[in-house]
Order: sequence, then C-alpha cells, then structure tokens
Amino acid sequence: MSQTRICLVRHGETPWNAERRLQGHENIPLNATGRQQAEAAAQALRQWQFDAIVSSDLDRAHETASIIASRQSAAVRFDPRLRERHFGLMQGLTRDEAEQRHPGLYALLRNLEPDSVPAGGGESLLVFHARVREALETLARMHVGQTLLVVSHGGCLDAIYRMVTGIPLSKPRDFPLGNATLNWIEHEAGRWQLLSWDERSHLRGSRDEITL
Repeated sequence: MSQTRICLVRHGETPWNAERRLQGHENIPLNATGRQQAEAAAQALRQWQFDAIVSSDLDRAHETASIIASRQSAAVRFDPRLRERHFGLMQGLTRDEAEQRHPGLYALLRNLEPDSVPAGGGESLLVFHARVREALETLARMHVGQTLLVVSHGGCLDAIYRMVTGIPLSKPRDFPLGNATLNWIEHEAGRWQLLSWDERSHLRGSRDEITL
C-alpha cells in the first residue's frame, strides 16, 4: 500500500467558540460540550486503528486528541505547525469587536488578502498555509501505507481543504468546518485526494468555524 490516509478532526467546542471569538494561538480549553464532542468522535473512530495520532500543541486540540487516543493504542504526539493561524491584535475579539477596534486591519483579514500580516505578531495567509502544508506533506512522507489521525483547528482544516481541492486562498469559504467532525483525505504518489468531509452523524450539534 503506497497511500497515506489521514482523518482530520477539528478540536471540540471551547467557551470562545460559543462566544464566536477569534482564538488563534490563545490557549483556550474545551468546554463541557467540547469534551462530549471529543468523546463522541472517539466512539465513532473506535473501528479504526490509527498508526499515529498527531495534534496541535494547543490545549483544545491536545485534549480532544487525548480523549480520542484513550480508545486507541497509539500515543499522541505534538506538532506546533498544526496550530491555528495567529491573528495578532484581533485574537480574543468577536467579529464585531474586531471591526470596531481595528476597522482597517479587520477589513484586510475579512478580504482574505493572502500576503497581509495582522498587526501584533500575526501571520499572513501565505505563511500560515505554507506551514500547514509542510506539516501535512511531512506526515504523508513519514507514514506511507499507514492511517493517521490529525487533530487541529478550523483554520488549519480550511488550509488543508484548499490544498487538497485547489481552491484559491482568496476565495471565500463555501465548505463546513464543524467542531469534532470527521474529515478524510489521502496522499499517494505526490497527489492529494478528498475522500469525505464533515462527517457528523456521531454529533448532536457542531459549531461551524467563524466566517470572517
């Protein structure tokens, strides 16, 4: 077998997800709903035996991965390249707050300008997508013939979906990015393929990623 199959899971819900706040690199834990979602994902994935489980090192992803790993034989390892995008000064703000406090900066973020860098240590879309791509391509090369679980963030899954399907960075998102849904991709001979997206039959509800 020359394929690498990857199940992508966005972390479970957090208090800031419920408040519709940009989380970025802020280390926000799961709430009770998020832990229930992670348990539901763990139950749904029991039929799979993952060769490796890789997670963002932020707590909300780490906790989600650890709950799923409790039903698996593989331990969780961390890759900071799977962190959410850094939104600079706008981390911790809702869309309305960001627009009121930093209207010019928020307009650049909302308009999906690929090379625009959010003030306050933020990442451009180009830099963010490059690090996520590097992480996924490294995993694909390291685990040929294996099945992996990758637990990450809404922005990262957005980047991966675009990488696999060829959707430009500047095009507004028209696909779902729910908390704790299951999303499957495959890599073979240098090419990516989308197998399935947004499987959510195991969930009672799932919040979609913020649309900027």
